[in-house]
Amino acid sequence: MKILKFGGTSVGSPERMKKLLDIVNPAEAQIVVLSAVSGTTNSLVEISGKLLKEDKQAALSLISALNKHYNEFIIELLPEAEFFEQGQEVVDYHFGFLDSLVNDIFTPVEEKVVLAQGELLSTTLYHIYLKSIGVPSVLLPALDFMKTDEDNEPDVPFTTKHLMPILEQHKDNKLFITQGFICRNSFGEVDNLRRGGSDYTASLIGAAILAEEVQIWTDIDGMHNNDPRIVKGTKPISHLSFDEAAELAYFGAKILHPQSVFPAQKYKIPVRLLNTMEPSAAGTLISSESEKGKIKSIAAKDGIIAIKIQSSRMLLAYGFLRRVFEIFERYKTPIDMITTSEVAVSLTIDFTDNLDKIVEELHAFGTVEIDKDQSIVCVVGDFSAQAHGFASRVLDSIKHIPIRMISYGGSNYNISLLINTSDKTEVLKSLHNRLFE
Repeated sequence: MKILKFGGTSVGSPERMKKLLDIVNPAEAQIVVLSAVSGTTNSLVEISGKLLKEDKQAALSLISALNKHYNEFIIELLPEAEFFEQGQEVVDYHFGFLDSLVNDIFTPVEEKVVLAQGELLSTTLYHIYLKSIGVPSVLLPALDFMKTDEDNEPDVPFTTKHLMPILEQHKDNKLFITQGFICRNSFGEVDNLRRGGSDYTASLIGAAILAEEVQIWTDIDGMHNNDPRIVKGTKPISHLSFDEAAELAYFGAKILHPQSVFPAQKYKIPVRLLNTMEPSAAGTLISSESEKGKIKSIAAKDGIIAIKIQSSRMLLAYGFLRRVFEIFERYKTPIDMITTSEVAVSLTIDFTDNLDKIVEELHAFGTVEIDKDQSIVCVVGDFSAQAHGFASRVLDSIKHIPIRMISYGGSNYNISLLINTSDKTEVLKSLHNRLFE
């Protein structure tokens, strides 16, 4: 069985939703994972924000506008009266629910329920559309088998235990539809895998049922060797290893959710990145195999804060770094890069909610310097100890740009550079010209 995930733009209009059957083969065993219709999640986030601020009138106005959009959506998707009525019932139910929240107490728990409405709408409407054209399908409620544990980590054994019996119950069916992004937490409440989590859902389902392949369908033909929004002449990469793909996804390649690689990697499920608008394009295959002797791609991540802690107490001391890291752990703040010297440690973060508290505690160790408006540029490829010359080519290509930090040797797959965000465009272009042109 294959897992096919389609993002919001792939179901962004009735026309595009109908065209999924150019890709989805009802005669082949498949689970189709759908995101919300493009723009819906952003609208739901905005609605939740108004409700949290108790701005009821603004919330109602936003709900009404989104409701109008879906009313128009089903007119085109479901022209036959019988199925239009079914679609209208679905739309009325979900927007009636949103309306009901306006006069209730609204907390972050209800916010997660609001955000789930987009995927529930898109999958149910697509299921009705398939029924209207005589294509059999089974709608699988993700909230019945997608769950996170006490540490907010997906529970793959739970998914296996609860999904496999449902598939067995419908073993005569080939085509299954389910929601990306949404799940339940360890308390049984509606939750989600965070933005971009539909990729993660597809990978988790693939791991849970040991699927033949996971396909991520978006509006771009695979992972490119640089950011096509900034650099002209980028090309799709035909093959990446799981580790290379994970590095690129984490450091800014928007086509793939950063965590979605790991379940597939653990269970050795190949992942393909494909283009809904150009189904015949080869895309990118992600697998356990790695090509040696190549630089594959460049990615950049913005919104980085650099923190430097300088202290003579580091010299010949043990336990110093542990105490520094404990502060970040206490405030649940991940660290991206780290470099050390005898008397200083520099590191980067991109989650700044607790920055002031972290800096206050770090002052107990010595002087603390903060640099904002930083970007991490990550060059991915074969940077193993046996590879020659790649690191020097990277650094030589941007010798005219000031570099705040360099991380090299932490893995065999990348060299990371911390630069001022104002220099990012120049860095990406210079690296591309030197490494790929």
